[in-house]
Amino acid sequence: MNPLTQKILQRSRFIRLIREFFDSRGVLEVDTPLIRPYSVTDPYMSALACLNPRGEMQGYLQTSPEYAMKKLLCEGAPDIFQLSKMFRADERSAIHQPEFTMLEWYRIAMSHTELANEVCELIIALLGNISIKSTTYRDAFFNCLEIDPFNISDYDLKRHAEQLMPGLPDELLRDNYLTLLFSELVEDSFNKDEITVVDAFPASQASLAKISEFGDGLTADRFEIYSGGLELANGFSELADPEEQLQRFEQDNHQRLTQGDEVIEIDKTFIASLKNGLPTCSGVALGVDRLMMLKYGATSISEVTFQ
Repeated sequence: MNPLTQKILQRSRFIRLIREFFDSRGVLEVDTPLIRPYSVTDPYMSALACLNPRGEMQGYLQTSPEYAMKKLLCEGAPDIFQLSKMFRADERSAIHQPEFTMLEWYRIAMSHTELANEVCELIIALLGNISIKSTTYRDAFFNCLEIDPFNISDYDLKRHAEQLMPGLPDELLRDNYLTLLFSELVEDSFNKDEITVVDAFPASQASLAKISEFGDGLTADRFEIYSGGLELANGFSELADPEEQLQRFEQDNHQRLTQGDEVIEIDKTFIASLKNGLPTCSGVALGVDRLMMLKYGATSISEVTFQ
């Protein structure tokens, strides 16, 4: 069998197994638009704009199907999943491509911890038996760097970050320091031979997740799943409060201005859908290409896609 045929067969089987997993659990597949008038306000993510031949704006290629899928849930959809291409600008490396395959799904009346367990079940179904380890954001930080990310002062956090990562820009925000330390040092401390589930992120990193009391502080009802330092999935107990969500979008745009980036028009149609009522649910996005890299021992996304 020639290498190209083998790659086609491997990818075809992998995708089929994903669909069989959800079919067996009664989760329905949906197919939301890839071009929409709005993009994400996330200050650390950029979308690709779509122009017609006359240079007129047609919308944005979506970075995630999240808003469109949640709108379906607000309209009464049951448990749903989507398996499709997504797009992000300025992302190209061995583990990043501007175009990639994302699997996203939403489970009604399921907690984010229950959903994290289901993600692990899917990973085992696709990769075979593999060890799973769970930890909190705080414990992962402390075990790697001996820093308590919830209680360290801004001054001490800045000092530690500059010692551990020389050459950082001056006067970063607290979450910038935490994110850099986590992504550059903590993630790399995870065992590459097992799956690591990280829960209880700081409330300031909630994104579109609910916030709960945890221990002696507030945390986001959010998890991330890793293989070694490779992030595979990011999931939430979904925020349903439209006013809180609008406030977070506005905070994102304020941060974008602070960084010198353009302000992104807020998707008011999504806010309007939340006002109609998002059912209690949890959702997760998983990078299919990255999971395939683990399955077939690849070191680059290009080895498992047709770039």
